[in-house]
Amino acid sequence: QVQLAESGGGSVQSGGSLRLSCVASGYTVGTYCMGWFRKSPGQGREGVAALNSDGSTSYVDSVKGRFTISKDIAARTLYLQMNSLKFEDTGVYYCSAVLCPANAATMLGLYWGQGTQVAVSS
Repeated sequence: QVQLAESGGGSVQSGGSLRLSCVASGYTVGTYCMGWFRKSPGQGREGVAALNSDGSTSYVDSVKGRFTISKDIAARTLYLQMNSLKFEDTGVYYCSAVLCPANAATMLGLYWGQGTQVAVSS
């Protein structure tokens, strides 16, 4: 059974940084590509960043240059480093195992974590 558990959310001022973590279990590493989604207040859930099995990454335009997705295979952990945070980055962030190949804007989530809240004050 695939399980994903996010952590690292919190409250931060505009311009600040946070690093989200997602510990994965229940499947063989490399079976899925991985992605981060977010659901902002009043909006639907959108893809933010994707990481493919070959290490390639993609980001939606709104976070390019500010967010970095990465993984630690030994620790079975996916990360999202978020720098220069903006008010509009506020939302619940979800880790997901997604179909490969993954593009941040169009990826399809198969399994989901419970989400972690990020609040950016302006």
